[in-house]
Amino acid sequence: MNAEETHTVAALSSAEQSLENAEHLLARLEAARARLDATDDPEQAIEILQELAEVAREVEAELQRARRAAETDAAGT
Repeated sequence: MNAEETHTVAALSSAEQSLENAEHLLARLEAARARLDATDDPEQAIEILQELAEVAREVEAELQRARRAAETDAAGT
């Protein structure tokens, strides 16, 4: 495998990992939203909103990782 093929495989692996992470975060978001819709307990609603805030931070971190990977890929080509 030459350097270009290795770079392509690494980029694909990074893209696949980002996709898996995004799918996991989406599943967590949907589950939390469903629990929030189903609750009438204010304390539970607060806990769920805190969980949603954590998911939002993870989404932001994932976006930053994807942005850095894209910049690295663009610089390497």
